[in-house]
Amino acid sequence: MTTKGNNALNKGIPQLKDAFVVIVKTEWNAPIVNKLEAGAKKVLNKSGISFKVLTVPGAVEIPFIIKQYAESIQTPADAFIALGTVIRGDTPHFDYVCKAITDGVLSLNMMLEVPTIFGVLTVNDEQQAKERVGGKHGHKGEEAAITAIKMIKLNRSLNK
Repeated sequence: MTTKGNNALNKGIPQLKDAFVVIVKTEWNAPIVNKLEAGAKKVLNKSGISFKVLTVPGAVEIPFIIKQYAESIQTPADAFIALGTVIRGDTPHFDYVCKAITDGVLSLNMMLEVPTIFGVLTVNDEQQAKERVGGKHGHKGEEAAITAIKMIKLNRSLNK
């Protein structure tokens, strides 16, 4: 299902040459995260953009692996996409994890030469997550990939 908001996001997706994106996803909540990943891959494939997927145990580990990858001798990334799903439970753990991943992605965006896209769902329950992977709230995996493409284009235009 595609929503009006998602159609607006799809308009004007730039065509890029030689772009490479690294997707970092979590093992936790795999049924939802795998749908986020599938949506991101669909957009990247359709746009002819190559990518690599790395899997980490949980959301808190995403920023670490992105930083390690960015500093490695691997193929340089033009953007990173962080994918995960954090579902509220009965303890304050949800709040700590959400703050850690949000702060981590913000720090990466301030530190790295390329953008890190926040594709982590922070929801109250599994139903809300499902609504964001092709339901009434669009597909956040697809939106993360579209955002990555737009940010790569913008970043390249500023660094000419």
